[in-house]
Amino acid sequence: MPNQSSPLSDWIYYMQQIHVTAIDMGLSRVMPVANYLGLVQSAKDDAYVFTVAGTNGKGSTTAVISEICQQAGYKTALYQSPHLIDFNERVRINGHPVGDEVLIDAFYKVEQARLVCELTLSFFEMTTLAAMLIFAEADCDVWVLEVGLGGRLDVVNIVNPDLAVITNIDIDHVDWLGDNREKIGYEKAGILRENIPLVYGDSDMPRSVLTKIQELNCPYYQVGKDYDFVEQDKEWQFSSAAITLQLPKPKLSLINSVNAIAALLASKLIISPEHINAGLKAVKLDGRFDARQFAGRHWLFDVAHNERGMEFLLNQFKPFWQQHKILYPKAELHIIFSMLADKDIEQVVKLVVDTQLPIKTWHIAQIDHPRAASTEQILVILQHNQQHNVVNYDNLATISAKVIEDSSEQDLILVCGSFHTIGEVLQPLLKN
Repeated sequence: MPNQSSPLSDWIYYMQQIHVTAIDMGLSRVMPVANYLGLVQSAKDDAYVFTVAGTNGKGSTTAVISEICQQAGYKTALYQSPHLIDFNERVRINGHPVGDEVLIDAFYKVEQARLVCELTLSFFEMTTLAAMLIFAEADCDVWVLEVGLGGRLDVVNIVNPDLAVITNIDIDHVDWLGDNREKIGYEKAGILRENIPLVYGDSDMPRSVLTKIQELNCPYYQVGKDYDFVEQDKEWQFSSAAITLQLPKPKLSLINSVNAIAALLASKLIISPEHINAGLKAVKLDGRFDARQFAGRHWLFDVAHNERGMEFLLNQFKPFWQQHKILYPKAELHIIFSMLADKDIEQVVKLVVDTQLPIKTWHIAQIDHPRAASTEQILVILQHNQQHNVVNYDNLATISAKVIEDSSEQDLILVCGSFHTIGEVLQPLLKN
C-alpha cells in the first residue's frame, strides 16, 4: 500500500488493483465508507449540489454550469470523468485541477476508511469519494457532479442533489443499464429526490423517467416545452416563460449550454444574465470539438464514443470540413479512430461512412485499456463497411508521428471514438 509520501501514480495503480472488477454497480459497499468519512452530510449541509446524468453531453453541461457559477462568485467544485491526460483533470475547484498532494491526502483518508470498514471499492468508487472529500474540506459553495455510469447505482448518487439534470437518454452501456431506453431511463432517473427540480434536456422522455418524476413529486423543465433556444448567426436566444436572453455562442455544444442555463435558472443560486454571458465566453473543455494545431497540421479532437455522440459530431463536422476546404482547397481528411469493445462500433462506423466524407485514410490501433476493441475487430468492421483505405498500428501513441509524416500542411486530422483515443493521441503531441 502506498503512503502519504508516495507519488500520485503509485496511488492510482494501487487503487486499480484493490477490487476484482473495474465496474461494480451498487452503493452497498460505498455507503459505509462515505458515512465514516462524513461525506453525505457535509455535502448536503454546506453546498448546493447539481448532479448531471445522461448518455451524452454530461461533460459539456457540467463545464458550463461550473463556469457560470464561478462567474457568479461561488466557490465551485467540478467532478468529471474520465480524464484525457492527467487524473487531476477530474477534480477541479474554481476551474483549476487540484494538485497531487491534495489528491494523495484524500486517497490516503479514503483508504484508511475503507480498511476500517473492511470493504473493497472499485477505482471509480475510491476516486469519487476522494473528490467529494476534497470538495467538503475546501468548503465549496457549489458542487457540480457528473455521473459516471447510469445514475441509480453510481457512486456519485450517494450525495443528494439540490437539482438534477438528465441531458438525454440513449442506448449505451447495455451490459449494466439495460438494452432499451425505458430501462436506461429508470437507471438515470435514480438521481432524482423528492421535490427537487429536474431539467430534462431532450424532447423525448421515456415513460420510466416521467413515472419517477410523478412518484417523487419533482418539478421538471423539459427543452422544447418549458424552455427553448433559437440559433442565430453569431449569437443565440434562450427563452422560457420567465426570461428571454440574447447570448454569445460558446465553444461547446449549444444544446448542452442551453440545458446548463436552464438548470442554473431553476436553481436557488443567484445567477444574472451578466454571469451567464461571461461564463459562455470563458467556458472550454478539452476533447469536445477541440480544434488545435500541432506540428504544422490541423487537428480536431472529439470524444464521441457512441451512436448519438457520433451523430452530434458529424452534424458539426460537415460544415466545419466545408469551411476548411474553402480555406485549404488541397486538404485531405485523415481519421485516427479506436473504440472500446462494449460500444456499438459497427453503427458508429456506419454513421461516418454514410456521411460520404472524402476520407483519405483510416488510422487505427488498439486503445491501452482492458475494455478496448482489438485492432483486428475494428479492421473487420471497417472493411465490412467498404472502407479499405485503412492503416493499422501497434498503439495509438505512435500514430500521430506517422500521420504527420503522411499528411500535408493543408490536411485535417480527425481523432475520435473514445476519451482514451483522444488522450493517447494527445499525450505525445503535447510533449513535442
